[in-house]
Amino acid sequence: MIGGTGQPMNLQRVALASVMLVFLGLLNFTNAQENPNFDEVSIRVLPVRDNIYMLVGLGGNITVQVGENGVLVVDTQFAPLSEKIKATINDLAQSTSRYIIINTHVHLDHVGGNEALAQWAREHTGTAPQIIAHENVLVRVTAPPDENIPETQISPTAWPNAPYLTGFKDLYFNGEPIEILHQPEAHTDGDSMVFFRSSDVVSTGDIFTPGNYPVIDIARGGSVQGIINALNRLLRITVVEAFQEGGTKVIPGHGRLCEEADVVEYRNMITIIRDRVQNLINRGMSLQEVKNTRPTLDYDTEYGSDTGFWTTDMFIEAVYRSLSE
Repeated sequence: MIGGTGQPMNLQRVALASVMLVFLGLLNFTNAQENPNFDEVSIRVLPVRDNIYMLVGLGGNITVQVGENGVLVVDTQFAPLSEKIKATINDLAQSTSRYIIINTHVHLDHVGGNEALAQWAREHTGTAPQIIAHENVLVRVTAPPDENIPETQISPTAWPNAPYLTGFKDLYFNGEPIEILHQPEAHTDGDSMVFFRSSDVVSTGDIFTPGNYPVIDIARGGSVQGIINALNRLLRITVVEAFQEGGTKVIPGHGRLCEEADVVEYRNMITIIRDRVQNLINRGMSLQEVKNTRPTLDYDTEYGSDTGFWTTDMFIEAVYRSLSE
């Protein structure tokens, strides 16, 4: 396990693993909804700090905290990967006496494994695990199907059974205080960040995806300003160790393990693009006219994509609509 006393060889291995996960994380984000072959997906583990791990497979990153009280899991990826995820968690677990699942938002690449992991927890403990999420996640998964909004229905056994209604929820688990912080109107209307206070680790969900432009799910209450507000709140939590390196570890919804400087760069990029698009809207430009100006051009090589389920064109349209409505 990596900590302040880790040996150089361990640090080198973790650094190499982190570089590999950059590429894997980007593949997750762009391929997650393009008919993936789940049989070929492996679950890879990156030690983050203390008893916290980042699991990368296909879909959103998973955060796992293990300890004497049991297992806490933030997000559960896609349902077909559940057996592999369970096997990986079982290898890490110090105790299986209690399970907690936290969902950062409603999308199926983050909640799809809820049902299988909840059933697994019942088999170990005899009781259903807590599934924690903001109330808006429960509202979304229980709503009747809507042909204008992509599918998010999951089995009732996978629904959040411990939703929180206010701006935050806290708990104490495995010797650590944990804060669950609601971020309204950001990626969706039900986003949560999970802050492990003693370990100084934050799991962000899709509020922060450092390899791609943020997905703004307007149909489910997302907005560009909400994303910026959430990133500013994240920056109030994170603290650098020295010279913009080290300090708080940030586990994004997709992509590589990050630190505060990565969040600053991402927040600044979105803020600049928001201001550019707002200026063009103020000048009376239509959506197509805004797209024609290419307001993201200088960032496209790092964050943009012409293919996949979320393209640069779709991002510009979401920013435009978010600022126009």
